[in-house]
Amino acid sequence: MSDTAPAAETYEVQEAAGETDDVVQDPAAGPPAGASAVAELDLKPALEAVLMVVDEPATAEHLAKVLERRPREVSDALRELADEYTAQGRGFELRLVAGGWRFYTRGDYADAVERFVLDGQQSRLTQAALETLAVVAYRQPVSRSRVSAVRGVNCDGVMRTLLQRGLVEEAGTEPETGAILYRTTHYFLERMGLRGLDELPELAPFLPEAEAVEGESPEGMPSFEVDDPSPHSQTEH
Repeated sequence: MSDTAPAAETYEVQEAAGETDDVVQDPAAGPPAGASAVAELDLKPALEAVLMVVDEPATAEHLAKVLERRPREVSDALRELADEYTAQGRGFELRLVAGGWRFYTRGDYADAVERFVLDGQQSRLTQAALETLAVVAYRQPVSRSRVSAVRGVNCDGVMRTLLQRGLVEEAGTEPETGAILYRTTHYFLERMGLRGLDELPELAPFLPEAEAVEGESPEGMPSFEVDDPSPHSQTEH
């Protein structure tokens, strides 16, 4: 009788907790034989590490599969973490959104986050980059040479920067010249807080029409002598 009592007690505890697994693992015995190193990690720190790199809410089932744990065990750990962050007054919180879990900044600190983000936006783009981006936004799809002609300076370097930042992208080629055309991206709309290009301020009338811009040279580079022949017009600001 004494030999079978512990096993029966183990099954009773499992049923009370709502577990449905066929195999009962003694918590003191550690992971089952053959378990990977992931299964041996402490659950809560492992969940925190994974959730730090997700780009969309992760379900408890997916996290359980990755960490080789029971879904119920993972769900309980996630709720405990969320309660701990709230009790500690942390600047972030763990939310269950759209069926999945993800870290979010706490609303009480929205002003600090907004100030940081806006300051970062201003410091990342130079005046030259902002001007070039504006021309692309209002004249897209547009070639580099036409952007350069509108601004009065060579913008190749700035365009490369905007491409690297994901603010503009290639949009085919110009039929007449074969020049690569560029347009703004969805990321541009996100950073500007716009739902679509139709929400851009009415600035297009202040830009010269395509017919007013001098034609491109055979090399695809514009001449800068039409609008402003002064030397300073050909240097980047």
